[in-house]
Amino acid sequence: MTDLALAIDLGGTKVESALVAADGTIVDGSRHRRPTGSASTAEQLATAVTESVTATLAARSSSDTLVGAGIGSAGPIAGTSGDVSPLNLPAWRDYPLGGLVEQLVPGIPVTLRMDGICITLAEVWKGAAQGETNVMGMIVSTGVGGGLMLGGRVIAGPTGNAGHIGHVAVSGFDDVCACGARGCLEGIASGPRSVRWATEQGWVGSTGEELAASARTDDPIALAAVERSATAVGRAIASASALVDLDIVAIGGGFSHVSEQYIPLVGRTVAEHSDFGFVTKTRVVASSLSGEGPLVGAAALVHLSELVP
Repeated sequence: MTDLALAIDLGGTKVESALVAADGTIVDGSRHRRPTGSASTAEQLATAVTESVTATLAARSSSDTLVGAGIGSAGPIAGTSGDVSPLNLPAWRDYPLGGLVEQLVPGIPVTLRMDGICITLAEVWKGAAQGETNVMGMIVSTGVGGGLMLGGRVIAGPTGNAGHIGHVAVSGFDDVCACGARGCLEGIASGPRSVRWATEQGWVGSTGEELAASARTDDPIALAAVERSATAVGRAIASASALVDLDIVAIGGGFSHVSEQYIPLVGRTVAEHSDFGFVTKTRVVASSLSGEGPLVGAAALVHLSELVP
């Protein structure tokens, strides 16, 4: 008999679910995903979640025990209510995602937190930040998210949105963000925004994958777009470390793989930021969890519930 968590990760382009054991391993055959996207209606998003979770639950053995469901959602979220308003999914505003999942697993406790918190838990539990206590986990993908652990305690804040580094303003930039502000890290450094910036400079392409391919051929605009994103991320990390004295930042997400130089560029920006050693000591590393990090982190909301505020 195995105790399993139902792990769900909701993002701007997909929702993914899986069954995860107490040792952090994903059950074979249980991982499923469905597309989301900014053009999706509320009903389409609900259907995507339902279909993904239903397919995942079908992989559970009769001898296994489902002990809880953990949901990592793109922000903002509404405290611990289970309601979400993901910026990149405009059809869902104050949508009761936690309640939807509760209907799919009646009688099972459901915990929802911002995806940045989940990725931080994943990195501390099974990833690149094991043994660390002052950590930021980051996602650079369709959006830019983050979560904080300070002194060994996960920091969520009263609304559940603490650590949302994607909406920290970055010096030297004035890009308009979808949240309504200017100079937000997400509005500068995310995959879609980097692609948009590159096309405005004359690059021909439309996806992050195409941008990565161009960067590998030393296309100057593609390389500039990669460096622009990494520089903005590094400046934001340095500012965050000046505020809360971080030891390590672990970065995952699809766009963080746009170039082998991406993480080193971020790290160099932090190291050269200022003369403050407590800032420049902050180590920047790639997530060691590959694409499993968000699901492992969502499962940590169940299996490591003692760390979850």
